[in-house]
Amino acid sequence: MSFYMTYLARWPDYFQVAEGPGNRVMGYIMGKVEGQGESWHGHVTAVTIAPEYRRQQLAKKLMNLLEEISDKIDKAYFVDLFVRASNTPAIKMYEKLGYVIYRRVLRYYSGEEDGLDMRKALSRDVEKKSMIPLKRPIRPDEL
Repeated sequence: MSFYMTYLARWPDYFQVAEGPGNRVMGYIMGKVEGQGESWHGHVTAVTIAPEYRRQQLAKKLMNLLEEISDKIDKAYFVDLFVRASNTPAIKMYEKLGYVIYRRVLRYYSGEEDGLDMRKALSRDVEKKSMIPLKRPIRPDEL
């Protein structure tokens, strides 16, 4: 609980909840803004949609909200997120939303499974430099 409360307190604009009828939580997104210089970016920490509300483009709407806050309010260069390399449905969804695989992070998840760092350039990154993929994978300690 303290993890969620920390995010809510520090980055309230980056924590959005979608509610359905009867105040049912349909999904949420939480993130933050971080970095320096051209690495100043929005970060998606989690996006979760309840099973009964999937395939209704709710994740897309939540992602768009976070991207807009990162772009218009915080003037970030890009938005990034990490996804398990085995999570093909999520990777495809993010690619449809304009994200590219920027780099592979070896054994990112619990020291076992690789993670993919995916990025989407925002309006401040006119040349889209933030989306040029790295040639080699990295280790978590290089992040």
